[in-house]
Amino acid sequence: MTATNGRHVPSLLIAAPCSGSGKTTLTLGLMAALRRRALKVAPFKVGPDFIDPGHHAAACDRPSYNLDGWMCGREWVQKTFVSACADADIALIEGVMGLFDGISGSSEEGSSGEIAKWLDIPVLLVVDARSQARSFAALVKGFTDFDPELRIAGVIANRVGSERHRYLLQEALDSTSGLPPLLGCLPRREDIGMPERHLGLVTADAFPPEEGFTSRLADWVEEHLNLDQLLRLAANTAASPCSVAPVQKPAARVRIGVARDRAFSFYYPENLQLLEQAGAELVTFSPLDDTELPENLDGLYLGGGYPELHVEQLAANHSLLAQLRQTAEAGLPIYAECGGFMYLCKSVDSLSLVGLFPAAVRMLTKRKALGYRSVETVEDTLLGPAGSKARGHEFHYSEIDAAEHLSHCYRLGRRDGEELGMEGYRYKNVLGSYIHLHFGSNPQLAANFVEFCLKVKACAAEIAENAERR
Repeated sequence: MTATNGRHVPSLLIAAPCSGSGKTTLTLGLMAALRRRALKVAPFKVGPDFIDPGHHAAACDRPSYNLDGWMCGREWVQKTFVSACADADIALIEGVMGLFDGISGSSEEGSSGEIAKWLDIPVLLVVDARSQARSFAALVKGFTDFDPELRIAGVIANRVGSERHRYLLQEALDSTSGLPPLLGCLPRREDIGMPERHLGLVTADAFPPEEGFTSRLADWVEEHLNLDQLLRLAANTAASPCSVAPVQKPAARVRIGVARDRAFSFYYPENLQLLEQAGAELVTFSPLDDTELPENLDGLYLGGGYPELHVEQLAANHSLLAQLRQTAEAGLPIYAECGGFMYLCKSVDSLSLVGLFPAAVRMLTKRKALGYRSVETVEDTLLGPAGSKARGHEFHYSEIDAAEHLSHCYRLGRRDGEELGMEGYRYKNVLGSYIHLHFGSNPQLAANFVEFCLKVKACAAEIAENAERR
């Protein structure tokens, strides 16, 4: 599954025993170092996260795709991977949590290991080696033997304290049979780590790395890892050829504005691509900086992000807020997720925003919700008729008041099937929710949104024509 159109694409999945081992920093360093060699790197992320893929995209100058088995299923993951690798020299997938961590303690479902097996690609294991010597080999041995169907091609020791420490780690691996090779030891570097905030790493849009940061990452990797050996391992384990037919983009039938700036940056690339394949022309705009919407819009897509960090600037953009209210009242279809939904509420921490939904948003010090969500619509929406199903993810530190007074149109469930009650809020042709839906879980959602915009557009044109005749 790691080749396209008969051409092998060397691939590696970067995993770790647990979160906090250095996966993201190593992944970005490898991407920067390989791009320095003029290689085209196709980036991916296991799981639903938006932030890591944003940094991948900045490092590789191309979209990073989420490979999420629960939201989208095996066939979609395989198709997405092959399609995104079509012109790449190498594919790098950043794992999620620990290598074997998924939805339960007894199953590989939802884990990085599951994705590696689905795609038939090897794993590069990065281990935080602080305060370890021979125990390092025991840990690697356990991970290597835990699932015989999984191939761990190499090991990288992170946060190594000294040359003596490096020697002990190498000695421990060499004295234990059946272990993968040690490809390098990364020393502790205080200037390498990525800054964090309450929802994880700072986004790539909000934190453009200072000049020289990417070069330092590449230097760090080149100096301490055997990149030539890493590339050989990736190339030698490429699987049998397979291909995905290219998807032709049809002529645009509707024009949809997409909010994209420092406050709104959370979009699954496939969501946008599926909209385009359904006949949408996507036009980006900034709720922070633009005082007007793009011209001749037939719909809006307001994704998630960190509007709470920019709420004063968003609230001060009075002309755009007024235009959004007017267009929504006139019937413009608007789909808003999480941060985009918060933006359409009455206020965030008492600062007035669009106000289509009569609910105030309060930011909390503790996390309000986290987890996968199944969604079934209980009434017709711009995403489709009642009974439409999809899967997504919820992660936020805010809550709304007066939710019971809003019109609910989603029935929610956890990934284990437990029901979570009602969510999803509708006002005229506006649909808002805290849930980030992945359209790959039901591609018909994108087509339904485009068709809804097209019908509203046709209705508006008919009304205007009738008015002229009078």
